[in-house]
Amino acid sequence: MGEFKVHRVRFFNYVPPGIRCVAYNNQSNRLAVSRTDGTVEIYNLSANYFQEKFFPGHESRATEALCWAEGQRLFSAGLNGEILEYDLQALNVKYALDAFGGPIWSMTASPSGSQLLVGCEDGSVKLFQITPDNIQFERNFDRQKSRILSLSWHPSATHIAAGSIDYISVFDVKSGSAVRKMIVDRQYMGVSKRKCIVWGVAFLSDGTVISVDSAGKVQFWDSATGTLVKSHLISNADVQSIAVADQEDSFVVGTAEGTIFHFQLVSVTSNSSEKQWVRTKPFQHHTHDVRAVAHSPTALISGGTDTHLVIRPLMEKVEVKNYDAALRKITFPHRCLISCSKKKQLLLFQFAHHLELWRLGSTAATGKNGDTLPLSKNADHLLHLKTKGPENIICSCISPCGSWIAYSTVSRVFLYRLNYEHDNINLKRVSKMPAFLRSALQIMFSEDSKKLFVASNQGSLHIFQLLEGSFKHLHTFQPQSGTVEAMCLLAVSPDGNWLAASGTSAGVHVYNVKHLKLHCTVPAYNFPVTALAIAPITNNLVIAHSDQQVFEYSIPEKQYTEWSRNIQKQGFHHLWLQRDTPITHISFHPKRPMHILLHDAYMFCIIDKSLPLPNDKTLLYNPLPPTNESDVFRRRTAHAFKISKIYKPLLFMDLLDERTLVAVERPLDDIIAQLPPPIKKKKFGT
Repeated sequence: MGEFKVHRVRFFNYVPPGIRCVAYNNQSNRLAVSRTDGTVEIYNLSANYFQEKFFPGHESRATEALCWAEGQRLFSAGLNGEILEYDLQALNVKYALDAFGGPIWSMTASPSGSQLLVGCEDGSVKLFQITPDNIQFERNFDRQKSRILSLSWHPSATHIAAGSIDYISVFDVKSGSAVRKMIVDRQYMGVSKRKCIVWGVAFLSDGTVISVDSAGKVQFWDSATGTLVKSHLISNADVQSIAVADQEDSFVVGTAEGTIFHFQLVSVTSNSSEKQWVRTKPFQHHTHDVRAVAHSPTALISGGTDTHLVIRPLMEKVEVKNYDAALRKITFPHRCLISCSKKKQLLLFQFAHHLELWRLGSTAATGKNGDTLPLSKNADHLLHLKTKGPENIICSCISPCGSWIAYSTVSRVFLYRLNYEHDNINLKRVSKMPAFLRSALQIMFSEDSKKLFVASNQGSLHIFQLLEGSFKHLHTFQPQSGTVEAMCLLAVSPDGNWLAASGTSAGVHVYNVKHLKLHCTVPAYNFPVTALAIAPITNNLVIAHSDQQVFEYSIPEKQYTEWSRNIQKQGFHHLWLQRDTPITHISFHPKRPMHILLHDAYMFCIIDKSLPLPNDKTLLYNPLPPTNESDVFRRRTAHAFKISKIYKPLLFMDLLDERTLVAVERPLDDIIAQLPPPIKKKKFGT
C-alpha cells in the first residue's frame, strides 16, 4: 500500500437530522424516509439499500406524514398545512397544495392508491382524488373535536379509522360520517393521565383496529361494536408508531424508549385454527424515540431521533440465509458532503444552511509508521458562509486551486471568488447568474480550475469558463432522447477533455468537452452508480455500483479494459461483495497509474492492478506477514486489494499529494453527544 502521512480530521461537526417518518413501497421495493429538516430520501432495497435519490429540506416544511400512491407517486404533508408531490425523475417538488385545515399530522393513501386522506389540526379529515397530474379535493368527513394524529384505511376502502386525543373514530367513506367512537383509557401505570394521544392506528380486514398511544399501550378494538378486545402495556413511555405486514400476520411498533416490539398472529394450540396476537420479540437498536416504523415482506424497518435507519431482517421470512439476512444500520448519507482543494490544503464542509472552509494543520516532526505527530500549526477555520432563505443546500464544491466556491439550493446557484491575504479571506459573490441555471444537483470544477461543470435537475449539463471574478457560458449538453432524468454524479478527466455523468438510473454518459458532443454511453448495468472518476494519463473511467462491483471503462477505446474483463471473469472476493456500505469516492495516485484509491464508510482501499486478484481462499483483509517470513511468502500472499479499516466512520478520504492523505472521520459517539438526552430507564441495582 505504501506509506502516507495522514491528516486525521475530526472537526467536521456534522449531525444527521433525525428520522420523522418512513413509507415502504411494496411494488418497487423502495423506502422513502423523511427527516426532521424536511429532507426526503429514497432507498432502493433491491440495490443493496442504496440511497439513490434525495430531496433537500426546507425550513418551513416540517414533514409529519409520507406515503406512496398509485405505485410510484410519492406524497408528503406537514405542519405548514401543504401536501407535496415529488418528481422522482427531475428530483424536485412537483407542486404544493394547501389543504386548508391547518397543520397536517397524518396522511394515508387508499388501498387502490387512487385517493389520499389527510388528518388536520382543526379536527377535519379531508379526502383528495389523485389525478394523473395533480390531486383534487373531493370532500370533508365529519369534523372531530381535536387534531387527527393518525389514519388508516380498511383494506376494502369502505371505512377508515382516525386516531385523535382520547378517542378513535371510525368513518364511513361513502357518507363521510363518523359511525363509531372508541374512548381510549387514560390509565397509565395505575394513574389517570390528563390526555391520551393515539399516535398510530391500523385497520385490519376482519374489522379489528389496532391503536398505539401515549400511555404505553397497544390495544385491539372491534370496530363493529366499538369495544376493547385486548390491551398490552408494553412501555413506560409513548408508543409512537405502528406498521402492519401486507398479509396481516404480524406488525411492529416503536416506543419512545428506543425499543421495537414485534407482534405475530399465532395459533392458540398446535392443532387449533383459532389464532391470537402475541408479542414475540423486543429489539433495542435505538437509543432515542422510534418515531417511524415500516414492515417489508422480509424485514422490520425503524428510524427515529438517534438518526439511524435500522433494517432488521425477519429470519423466518428470509429464504436464503446469506449476508442479506444481516442487520443493517444506515447513519450517513450516501453522497459526499466534503470537497477538497489539494493545492491549498483546504476542506469545504457542507451543512444544511451553511458551508465551512478549513485549512489543514501542519507538522515539522518526523516519526516511524503508526506514530501520531504533534502539530506545529493547528487547523484554521477560515470561513463560515451562511445561506439566505429557508432552503437547504443541495451540493457544494471548492475548486482545486482554492479560489472558487460554488453551491446550490433548490432555486439558485451561487458562485464566489476567494482572495487570500495572509490569514484574511476576501469573499466576492459573482452576480447575474444565468436565468436557466436555477438549481444544480452536482457541481464540479476542472483540474486547472478554469471550467465549472453544473448538472441541473432537468437532465442538462452546463459548462462555464471561469474568468477573473466572472464567468462565460460555453455550452449545454441537453438530456438524451428527450428525458428529464437528473444527473447526480459527475467526473472530469484531469486534462479537462472528458466529462462523465451518471443519472438516477444505472446509465453513464461520457461527453467530449473539447468538441462539445456526446462521446459514448457506458453499457447499462442493473445497479445504480455510487461513485465514478476518470484516471489521469489513460483516461479510464472507474465506476462503482451499489452491489459493490467496480468496472474500468476505456473512454478513448469505448470498451471495458482488459483488467476489468479479468476481474469480471474471476469475480470479486465474497467478503468484498458482502460489504453493506457503498463506495462513495474514487481517486488516483498521480505517480502510480496502476493504483485505484476508493473508500466507503468503514474501509479505505488501494487496488493495485499490477498484482493478481484475490480469490475466495485467500485473505481479503490481508495482514502484513511477520517480519521473519521470507520474501517468497510475501509474494505468495500479496494481491491487488490493500485495505485499511483504521479510519471509521469515514466520510471522505483523498490524496493531497504523492505522500499525503486526508481522512475525515465522524465518530458516532460525537453525534450521540449532541442529541437530546434519551428517556432515563430504571435499571436493576441502580
